Amino acid sequence: MLLLVLTCMIKKIILFLPFFLLILLIGCDSDKKETLTYFGGKIINPKSKYVVLYSMDKVIDTFYLDTENKFLGKLKNANEGLYYFFHGDENQYIYLEPKDSLMLRLNTWDFDESLVFAGAGAERNNILIDCFLEDEKEKKTFNDYNKLEPADFKRKADYLTSLKLDTYNDYVENHSSETSGFKEILKVALIYPLYERIEKYPIIYAKYSDSGAFPKLEKSFFDYRKIVKIDKDSLMYYPPYFRYVRTYLYNETYALGHPSVKNKYSSKFTSDLLTIIDKNITSKLSKNVLLKQTVISHFYNKSNCEINEEPFDKFFKFSTNEKDKTQIQQIINDSKAVQKESTLPEFNVIDFENVQKPISEIIKDKNALLFFWNDEYYTENYIATRIEYLSKAYPSISFIQIKIDGIKAGSLKNSDLRNHYYIDTKSEANTFLTSKMPRCILVNKDKKVTNGYASFSSFNINPYLKALSEN
Repeated sequence: MLLLVLTCMIKKIILFLPFFLLILLIGCDSDKKETLTYFGGKIINPKSKYVVLYSMDKVIDTFYLDTENKFLGKLKNANEGLYYFFHGDENQYIYLEPKDSLMLRLNTWDFDESLVFAGAGAERNNILIDCFLEDEKEKKTFNDYNKLEPADFKRKADYLTSLKLDTYNDYVENHSSETSGFKEILKVALIYPLYERIEKYPIIYAKYSDSGAFPKLEKSFFDYRKIVKIDKDSLMYYPPYFRYVRTYLYNETYALGHPSVKNKYSSKFTSDLLTIIDKNITSKLSKNVLLKQTVISHFYNKSNCEINEEPFDKFFKFSTNEKDKTQIQQIINDSKAVQKESTLPEFNVIDFENVQKPISEIIKDKNALLFFWNDEYYTENYIATRIEYLSKAYPSISFIQIKIDGIKAGSLKNSDLRNHYYIDTKSEANTFLTSKMPRCILVNKDKKVTNGYASFSSFNINPYLKALSEN
């Protein structure tokens, strides 16, 4: 189980000796009229030249690495609370308080496992990263627990919960000056992953079961719900909390009588889930986030261009975010613009030698998957790995990557540039990419569309690829 970081602080401090002099100098730089909070550190094997700090969905600042791959940011009058930082394509959460001088050290080759903190605020952030790493280990444990009968599963979960509560109580007793805000975050980091797994248990059990039926549960199975609040905006961007809330809402939807879902959600299930969100989440911000995430993820999961009107109608009824509504309407319009059995519209793409080519020339006499993407939703590393897997599974299909934001991709390591293109603002492809969301279009040798809106990452794309490869 989790160990408090007190016993390992000496080892971690050794890593940060170069920073301590800097921290002492920082103390002399304080302005009496301002509260200064410092966040910095060293990145080993950096993946970019900067670190971006966020609070909820807002960028707080961007800190650039120096020639030694170190950075130091100064925040004026920063609020106490949860933040997260991005470097490359990875991120992690931190808790900052005014006057902290938090220094990190990490190696991007082993991002989370190598991350340690020193300086003012280090203890609380080291225990948070320990919570994260312990949670990652427990995921494997629960793969076996989910196959147990309810009484045995609950016994295991309750035992782990008691150990987590002991860890929480020990930390609080030994850190009497910790704020109520951090105590809340620590309890969420420790306990809510277990609550989420208890919520998931009947759903996963049904998938493993030969009958596909949900297990019969005692009334006390979800007793912890009596003390859990599911409607806190300040926590919705913290994964342990958000994942619990989302799983709880799915469980409430299943409780309406829906059967276990094996591959994709029915239109009725999605519609009922949106209603459950509307009834249970009062905060407009949180409700809008959950509504959008649900309607988009379910549409992408089924991986075809069929538009079921009822869920989208519910979304437009319940959401109060006009920007979200505009984007969802664009997705609907984009889907209708290129449909199954239609001829693929002609448009130009640009290769990485800056030569324009018509798409009809590129896919001539080929079964092809056209993957339109941008780096807001996918990283180049993930795309390369996924394309490699799909190419081996379906060698008769050409996988064509088209970046949709008009900017050339970066290094494109380990990639075949012959199948990489991008479009500019003049391309006719923009008429069916108005949402700027990723999409796959599957086209046969006759340039007929066999799937107009498949999802690159969904398992449900496989039957369509199999059918296309046999064409």
